[in-house]
Amino acid sequence: MEILLRILKDKLLRKKILILLGFLVVFRVAAAIPTPGIDAERLRVFFEGNQLFGLLNVFTGGAMDNLSIVMLGVGPYITATIIMQLLTMMFPALKALYHEEGEAGRKKFMQYSRLLTVPLAMLQGYGFLTLLTRQGVIDPLPFGATLMNVVIVTAGSILLMWIGELISEYGIGNGVSIIIFAGIVAGIPSAMRQALIAYDPSQIPTFIGFLVASVLIVAGVVIVTQGERPIPISYAKRVRGARMYGGISTYLPLRVNQAGVIPIIFALSILLFPQMLIGFFEGSTNPILQAISSALLSFLQKLWIYGALYFIFVFLFTYFYTAVTFDPDAISNNLQKSGGFIPGMRPGRPTAQYLSYVINRITLVGALFLGFIAVLPFVMQGITGAAFLTIGGTALLIVVSVVLELVKKIEAQLTIREYE
Repeated sequence: MEILLRILKDKLLRKKILILLGFLVVFRVAAAIPTPGIDAERLRVFFEGNQLFGLLNVFTGGAMDNLSIVMLGVGPYITATIIMQLLTMMFPALKALYHEEGEAGRKKFMQYSRLLTVPLAMLQGYGFLTLLTRQGVIDPLPFGATLMNVVIVTAGSILLMWIGELISEYGIGNGVSIIIFAGIVAGIPSAMRQALIAYDPSQIPTFIGFLVASVLIVAGVVIVTQGERPIPISYAKRVRGARMYGGISTYLPLRVNQAGVIPIIFALSILLFPQMLIGFFEGSTNPILQAISSALLSFLQKLWIYGALYFIFVFLFTYFYTAVTFDPDAISNNLQKSGGFIPGMRPGRPTAQYLSYVINRITLVGALFLGFIAVLPFVMQGITGAAFLTIGGTALLIVVSVVLELVKKIEAQLTIREYE
């Protein structure tokens, strides 16, 4: 209550929170405007029978379950950002732009990500609408109407990208994460209503197990998200003019989960592409091609196969994304330039090797945890047969991570005001 009163008394922080709430209202209004020609009942059955698209609905901020004009959510923008960061490993010029040219370089880098979002959104929009048309969820439309729908959903995705960046700039917290968070929270009443409608006394142990698992997942997410390995850093004393600098000790915090939920999102995108591609060929008039497509689709939709692939991709992408975003050589060079060193380690290459060794060890814990969280709902569904458990772990991971980040940002703002 005391923190709430301090927030209300702080004019600037109150303004940022109101801006955030205003943009979220715009997002939820857009998410309620459906795309024309939808069979709502077939859409519900389609999502219930496809775990992958149920997960994708989480990352679109809940905008896909009624095929709204923002049904792609911030997925294309996230994918574009990930692709651009992966390209830094192949193109030294991009790496220098992102890591060495300061704020101006990062702004240019993000502009490239925005431009890449447009073709990705068009490709995903066309593929998804075509797949749903062949599944009978959307009524067949002429090419001109289909193209118009693709333009609409692409514009919706760009709108959410813009709203997310405005939230980050003028509101509080990371705008893209908050949009996903808002979509998940908005879907809670509907999920609870469906659970009550389908209430069966024999499933009481399942509900209790789900609640216990949720509490454990929340605790695990908090521990892993907040967990970090402090690397001690000392700065040598230097004399400049008549003054002495340095001689202090601090630490470099290495987070257990450096990648956040990005590996889960990227693994989902990789797993989604083959299903969409096979879905195209499943509607082919060629009986052989149709039979092969149906067999492959049936194979990919098996729970244990999908779960194994999902775990492997999340695990690998956690290491891959950490390698992209954490550069031991750059950190070692910056420490050496500023007169800093790790006690017991020689500056330069030995320091970079030590940082690489430490980050690889702690990333193992983060990768295993993310993979476990990703497949836990499917394990529980396989054991209990309850379909509503499909997206529980991933949704909780996102919600808890965003809340922790938001609380940190608010506390930082309050601390700055107190110092001022």
